[in-house]
Amino acid sequence: MISRIWHGYTAFENADSYERLLREEIFTGIKGRNIKGFKGIQLLRRNIEHEIEFITIMWFDSIDSVIEFAGKDYENAVVPEKAQRILTRYDNKSQHYEVKI
Repeated sequence: MISRIWHGYTAFENADSYERLLREEIFTGIKGRNIKGFKGIQLLRRNIEHEIEFITIMWFDSIDSVIEFAGKDYENAVVPEKAQRILTRYDNKSQHYEVKI
């Protein structure tokens, strides 16, 4: 199993709007793609000094499934334009880990 981890940050006043966008549009769109080997997605949120941090953790059966989601350059972050307008900054690359337990 592969875990794909990505970080995005937004201003306090935009955090709820961004979370709503993720839940209602972005995550629903990902699930609707019916990607073979996609197992799910988790959302983490925390307040830090001057912004809100969001972490998404996606679960895939294999790197091939990740490639089906993200494309040949699978380490590149997949950040829809609508999300980019709300975020103050975000990872340009996602990290991929082999899940051992």
